[in-house]
Amino acid sequence: MAEIRVPELAESITEGTIAQWLKQPGDYVEKGEYIVELETDKVNVEVISEEAGTVKELQAAEGDTVEVGQVIAIVEAGAGGSAPAAAPAEETQAEPASKAEEKQVQPEPVKEDPNNRTIASPAARKLAREKGIDLTAVKTADPLGRVRVQDVETHQDTPKQPAAAPQKAPAAAAPAKKQDDGKPVERERMSRRRQTIAKRLVEVQQTAAMLTTFNEIDMTNIMDLRKRKKDKFFDDHDVRLGFMSFFTKAVVAGLKKYPYVNAEIDGDEVVLKKFYDIGVAVSTEEGLVVPVVRDCDRKNFAEIEGSIMDMALKARDNKLALADLQGGSFTITNGGVFGSLLSTPILNGSQVGILGMHTIQKRPVAVGDSIEIRPMMYVALSYDHRIIDGKEAVGFLKMVKELIENPEDLLLEG
Repeated sequence: MAEIRVPELAESITEGTIAQWLKQPGDYVEKGEYIVELETDKVNVEVISEEAGTVKELQAAEGDTVEVGQVIAIVEAGAGGSAPAAAPAEETQAEPASKAEEKQVQPEPVKEDPNNRTIASPAARKLAREKGIDLTAVKTADPLGRVRVQDVETHQDTPKQPAAAPQKAPAAAAPAKKQDDGKPVERERMSRRRQTIAKRLVEVQQTAAMLTTFNEIDMTNIMDLRKRKKDKFFDDHDVRLGFMSFFTKAVVAGLKKYPYVNAEIDGDEVVLKKFYDIGVAVSTEEGLVVPVVRDCDRKNFAEIEGSIMDMALKARDNKLALADLQGGSFTITNGGVFGSLLSTPILNGSQVGILGMHTIQKRPVAVGDSIEIRPMMYVALSYDHRIIDGKEAVGFLKMVKELIENPEDLLLEG
């Protein structure tokens, strides 16, 4: 008999929420097979069974909060629920059978497991739950039969649910409850990650002396450079040349000149970080996550673009590891991808600085003695005024502005 316990997650994570049981009592589980999906503050984690056998008991329900080390299920060694599927195959091999009988036996193992459990990524399972889609009905192009988010999204677009749609209409209208004034409302439980995001954002605003300074950047030169170099860059490195690598390099140069922007407060001490691990905020269905691009001072433009792209894909497919989200020294967030013209970003955790990029908008600008239409971007630096003075903050943001407006200078700074 084996106990399934909540594994060690990370230093800062001591508990999680049961997102979904992948096995039920009576189900057979192989050694190393996923048995439950846990939702933590930062990422979803699938827990495996360390022993093959039958799930005897689940000691926590979906939605329950569980702590690291807590027993959440019992697996009893032995065939148990798998016997009906395994026995026919063994009996068929033991008895001399005709070729016709062998052909009838062959399709059975193809049915994956006796409980018709579909293999799917955590993100795909979550999306299917939200949309009310039966995973067993979803077709996948994966050679191993694993259902991905794309498969669930494609399934939604197919006209294969005419019977399900009419049943869902009354169900959607029914849960609408009424407030005291009789107005209809719908209550929705916040996910664990959304609760954690809300809690930490409030904590930052309550514990840091946060202030924001603004500037604007003329994007003409960087857009011209990107236009001239992007095709060759892609041919050489197999990754697209975006603006994020330029801003990351400019930020690193600024952090080197203004080291207190790359610091954190620990009690009555200031910890000056001598490394440049830049967090890049990525929006997902679960909320904002900030994977970290390591050693940006040592990476070239292609390596930075490649790392950002990999992290963004992992975030959207819910495949980020806890290590991908820890240890950043400064953060960049780009609200411009959603059309934001101006905002005041909130500091990320214990960091003391965050740069906010925004949408590029053509505006009339004074150039010398004339007025020209230029592509302009507002940028914002939120900082912790406890250790960063206004002079440093403005100087840092001004340096980022100057390097972006003269992108060739980034090569000298690098």
